[in-house]
Amino acid sequence: MTNKNLGDSPADSVVFEDLFRQQGEAMRAMFAPLVPGAEAVTTDPADLQHWAMSAAKLQKMWLDFSAEQAGQVEPMLGRLGDIGKWTQTFMAMAGQLPIAHAETQAKLWNESVALWSSVMGQFVSAGTGNAAPPQLPRQDRRFKDKRWHEQPAFALIHQTYLLLSEKLQQMADEAQGLSPERKEQLRFATKVVTDALSPANFPLTNPVVIERTMETKGENLVKGVEHLLDDLRKGQLTHTDPDAFELGRNIAVTPGKVVHETPLFQLIQYTPTTDEVFETPLLIFPPWINRFYILDLNPQKSFIRWAVAQGLTVFVVSWKSADASMADVMWDDYVRAQIEAIDHVRERLKVPAVHTIGYCVAGTTLAATLAVLARRGEADKVASATFFTAQVDFEDAGDLKNFIDDGQLKMLQSLSTDGYLDGRYMAATFNALRGTDLIWNYVVNNYLLGEDYPAFDLLHWNGDTTNLPSRWHQAYLCDLYRDNRLIIPDAMVVDDTPVDLRRIATPCYIQAGREDHIAPPNSVWKLTRHLSGKWKFVLAGSGHIAGVVNPPEAGKYQYWLNPNDPASLEEFVAGATETKGSWWPDWIEWMAEQAPKRVAAKGKRIPGGKGDRVIEDAPGRYVRSR
Repeated sequence: MTNKNLGDSPADSVVFEDLFRQQGEAMRAMFAPLVPGAEAVTTDPADLQHWAMSAAKLQKMWLDFSAEQAGQVEPMLGRLGDIGKWTQTFMAMAGQLPIAHAETQAKLWNESVALWSSVMGQFVSAGTGNAAPPQLPRQDRRFKDKRWHEQPAFALIHQTYLLLSEKLQQMADEAQGLSPERKEQLRFATKVVTDALSPANFPLTNPVVIERTMETKGENLVKGVEHLLDDLRKGQLTHTDPDAFELGRNIAVTPGKVVHETPLFQLIQYTPTTDEVFETPLLIFPPWINRFYILDLNPQKSFIRWAVAQGLTVFVVSWKSADASMADVMWDDYVRAQIEAIDHVRERLKVPAVHTIGYCVAGTTLAATLAVLARRGEADKVASATFFTAQVDFEDAGDLKNFIDDGQLKMLQSLSTDGYLDGRYMAATFNALRGTDLIWNYVVNNYLLGEDYPAFDLLHWNGDTTNLPSRWHQAYLCDLYRDNRLIIPDAMVVDDTPVDLRRIATPCYIQAGREDHIAPPNSVWKLTRHLSGKWKFVLAGSGHIAGVVNPPEAGKYQYWLNPNDPASLEEFVAGATETKGSWWPDWIEWMAEQAPKRVAAKGKRIPGGKGDRVIEDAPGRYVRSR
């Protein structure tokens, strides 16, 4: 008996051609009724073939991926961001919402009817030529494209969605019978779920996607699924062109040398660009949850380059991304690392003290470091401390506290392997805090519209994740976020030294972002309540990143200062003066007041000069480790 390959006979060819044609017709038929006038257009056989090719590509990609990734999709989806977890939270607490109450349903029905009547009435008037284009009552940037407003069906879809989302959020805000923590979780879960259910996120309810699909005959969906499958394979949502940036070539390019190295960090010293420099150098501690080069994205945005240009001798710690060798690393190790870096810079340049900056979690750690040095009688090693969006009192720590209950902590523990937590899980958490901007916007653009990735340095950095030591991560979440122990004098012991923030007399400059969703400004403000020395507080425009990385040349945002002695952030704002632009010039002026003496930029002020042994060029190896 002779075996024949599938499709060898003329009959087979006819069958497959017919199936191919039917696939194309089915795919076109799915979208055509949603585009006015599309059904009236005679279908070209070549167009049907194009539709069929798109359908076949989609089918093949999914089948290949399913075979390739059998049993592995679930954990990868978890790293991308587990919306299902928050759906379960919402459903578990939905009984606290008056959704099923007859009074609530009647009121919602009446408001819906009034909305529909208003919207449709405007379309009827516009159709007579006697009225302006419809002015819809609810505005949202997800629906700013004119195609959401031109057709009654899509206008009603998104206006109804906005009404329902608004009412659900209002119910969550007014829910009774829940503890403050559970109520906040319900509020957050409601937002996550309603954001996920936006009609913009689905191809058959998004007129922009429908039109693109008709124009490209499904090629946008093919490209979008390619993007989706690539992201599932790597377990992380892609925000920017992965090939657009290279460390040391067009990102993190400020010249410098790695002058010291430990298993936990590399110490980078940057080359001076002025003949004279301030005698007291600057040592920057970035958060080890992210790569240090957020402060050195490019020459136009680089805080590091700018600080060097102001005459500061700048050192930056580049933390190592955690691996199995760091399974036992705890917070004590990071405090010891900060002290070691301080001592190394002092010894290298033969100076009595350094200026310091701590960003986010590294700022929290810097506060503990200052308290430890004060307890040991070594506070004079630090001439000043600047805090970028750093918290020590976590009572009002914002939406991140929704991730710190016992169930969440157990889940994070289960996700850790070989003593460290994969950084992609943390990236998914931070994305979830701003789901509309950092998740669903890219689902629409990347997966549904099939657009090319942009070349955006900030988003490249945002996706350049770092792994975290599991023991440190668990202890940090429990001791600080959950139990808020750092503000209790001597409740925490670091490196065998009790921590009392009230002992900090070092001059402090404290920066907060007005729109910061990770370290809310009121939470950052509370640092001022625990210091015994002089401090200056600045409230900057924008959030956790743009509020910090705001070079003067950009002319963006603003900042507020209050020279009085306000007792709360509300009092600070009420009596504050607004200044347009960057707060960096105010900071460098404050720094110069702390230690004005200048010296020649020579000797070891120039890393890698004659007689100076260095390890390698900046940005070093650790920032490249994965």
